[in-house]
Amino acid sequence: MLKNKVQFQKGLSLPLFLAGFGTEAQCEQALYDARWPNGLACLRWSGTSFCRVCKRRACFQCNHCKRQVSLLAGTIFQATELPLTTWFLAMYCLLQAKNGLSAPALGRQLGDNNNSAWLLKHKLIQAMLERDYSYLPAGQRAGR
Repeated sequence: MLKNKVQFQKGLSLPLFLAGFGTEAQCEQALYDARWPNGLACLRWSGTSFCRVCKRRACFQCNHCKRQVSLLAGTIFQATELPLTTWFLAMYCLLQAKNGLSAPALGRQLGDNNNSAWLLKHKLIQAMLERDYSYLPAGQRAGR
């Protein structure tokens, strides 16, 4: 009998995950690379010269027109007080759980309270549903 390729695919162990996403700077860099794979470019004049203006959260300012761009704006991380490491660890935990993960169990794994864990879980699940929805053919999207 053949192995199910999805079931037996190589996963990411917790030590490897923490090595790649264990710090806030690593998470910001991963998000930066995902949002702007070709580098950050100004929407007004297509310039690529930016400086970082905010120490706490990644906020960049165009050196030419002074327009500011936030790394988190327009994402599920927008207006969050939680560190990106918590968000990334929540994503890891949800994706590693074969039969799903309850909000209290997620909260225990993150070391956070149940309300934050519930909000994290539901925001992440909603984002995954919207992404899956965008891959449906137009005829199936209209019926939902």
